[in-house]
Amino acid sequence: MNELQKDTSSGPLQPIGDLFGYIADASPWVHVLLTVLLLALAQMALRYLIDQIVERSVRSLKHGSRSEEKKREATLKNFFRTALAIVLWIVGVILILSILKVNLSGLLASAGLIGVVAGIGGQSLIKDCLSGLFIIFENQLRVDDIVTIATPTATVSGLVEEVTIRTTRLRDLDGNLHILTNGNIGVITNMSYQFAQVNVDINISYDTDIDLVEDLIKQAGAATAANALFKDNVLEPIELLRVDKLGDSAVTLKALGKVKPGSQWEVAGDFRRQLKKLFDKHGIAAPYNTLIVRPHDAGKGSGRPKVKQA
Repeated sequence: MNELQKDTSSGPLQPIGDLFGYIADASPWVHVLLTVLLLALAQMALRYLIDQIVERSVRSLKHGSRSEEKKREATLKNFFRTALAIVLWIVGVILILSILKVNLSGLLASAGLIGVVAGIGGQSLIKDCLSGLFIIFENQLRVDDIVTIATPTATVSGLVEEVTIRTTRLRDLDGNLHILTNGNIGVITNMSYQFAQVNVDINISYDTDIDLVEDLIKQAGAATAANALFKDNVLEPIELLRVDKLGDSAVTLKALGKVKPGSQWEVAGDFRRQLKKLFDKHGIAAPYNTLIVRPHDAGKGSGRPKVKQA
């Protein structure tokens, strides 16, 4: 019998048994370190699993384009990663406290008054988290969307960099980062959802041939749609929509076209460039404000109006 025990203790499983024996006899701080290490490994493994589940779930649904699908994936991955980290490390803190033999029941009882105070202040936190859930699951905005968000105190615009369960982060054109709590978000204007419109107002003088300008607008829209830099983004070429306004010194025309979301500003800029070249070619100048001067002669009454361009 003693020989059998001797053979088992010196077998291939002996190093593993020695390791577990060392861990069992080690100080609580070694157990804490191992717990943190195991939690970190579990977080990495679960993040990979979440990414795979989100990708398969999102790709099983119909989306307008691949970019729409990627935005949805990035938003959901970020949300579930954050939620996983919060839950995992709350469990980790409880485990560490139990390893250190902290009396959790006594700790919770002594923190009862603090809990009441925190509960009153935590109402805003609950509101932020619930709002964040609705924003994410209703697909109101996604990472890389260009949005304008109205809050009770300000209205901000920019590129969505991150959406978590509590906050949304926007980066504006100046590079400023705006961090908004989801509970304070009011109206969301999403300029990157499914498609966008190029909406351009064009002012011409009253003596300009509207039919000619309509043809030039169509030519400029076709030139932009044929441009190698923008042709993949143009869904419907820019054309004249209507005569929008008859002003004091100019006729305002409205041109409209459909493009992929996020490209409307670049496409509009190239359209204006093409239209300017065509206007120069056909001698169409920008309208000027007209000032009518009526000189008054006390003996002869009002004279003939004199027209000046201001």
